[in-house]
Amino acid sequence: MSEQPAPTTEAPTAEAPTTGAGSVRKLAAVLLGLTAVVTLMLCAFALPSIHSGPHEMPVGVTGPDGTTQALQQKLDGEQWDVTVYDDADALSSAIKDRDVIGGFALSATGIDVYTATAASPTGSSALTALGSTLAAQQQAKATVHDVVPYPEDDPRGSGFAAAGLPLIFGGMFPAVILTRLFPGHGALRTRLTGAVLFSLLAGAAVTALLQYGTGSLTGNYWLTAVGLSLGMAALSMTFIGLEALVGFAGLGLGAALMMFLGNPLSGLGTGPHWLPSGWSTLGQILPPGASGSLLRANAYFDGIGATGPALVLAAWVALGLILILVADRRGAKAARTVAPSGAAAPSPA
Repeated sequence: MSEQPAPTTEAPTAEAPTTGAGSVRKLAAVLLGLTAVVTLMLCAFALPSIHSGPHEMPVGVTGPDGTTQALQQKLDGEQWDVTVYDDADALSSAIKDRDVIGGFALSATGIDVYTATAASPTGSSALTALGSTLAAQQQAKATVHDVVPYPEDDPRGSGFAAAGLPLIFGGMFPAVILTRLFPGHGALRTRLTGAVLFSLLAGAAVTALLQYGTGSLTGNYWLTAVGLSLGMAALSMTFIGLEALVGFAGLGLGAALMMFLGNPLSGLGTGPHWLPSGWSTLGQILPPGASGSLLRANAYFDGIGATGPALVLAAWVALGLILILVADRRGAKAARTVAPSGAAAPSPA
């Protein structure tokens, strides 16, 4: 009697389902997530613009006591923060010292409007319009004096406003490229060194182009270049630290935060007082906003008002260093854990 061969059984090959309830749930989650991202992007860019305008913008007034006090009471509120000065010279000095962004000198013959376009072009336009309205009510004339204008070669400040994206990409690109070219824990210090050197070179190059190429900046070249370098280093070192700790997801999260929050809230083209107070505060503690404020202070106001944004950027540099050090220690600990077991493993016969 012959033996029947035992039937062979093969385990079915597991294939990812392409249809069914699982795929529907996955597709729905992806669509909802993408919709949420687009909506958040719209909120980040649109809401600050919709609610933009003077928000407790500091202005000064001077003139006869009765008229000055009446104007102060009329303007003081959510839009304007009014300070009274002794005379027009004191008001002009306050503008140069960045205590106020402009103001009005009242007299019997008219109104002198003092502005600082380099401090806030939109604020200067709003003050000019308000001065014309006040003068028309008195059937007088408004005369505008731009105390701190943009340079003659770039009177609209186009070069300064265009510096926002290079500041962000100047921190993002080196982090991505250095991580790709020098991957792994062993090259972490190489990436850090590359980020610092790139920030110094790029800061010097961008400042040279804006100051000597387009004439968009004035002030001390080296001071401005160091400020730009500090802003780029704050971004690139933070990105490298995030990538070293949690991978490209961390780098992507940091880049999205800077692009979709830091950029629209920086106040680079308008000045921070043109944004609602909460948005303005958030924008100024993120590197793009702090970099823009530092650039404005160094380029047009001889460094007046540079301390605050410089400290913010230094804090971001310190955060990047901390993230890098934590990642470096974690990588070194992992290497020490693997090395003994590898040495103890018997070699194959």
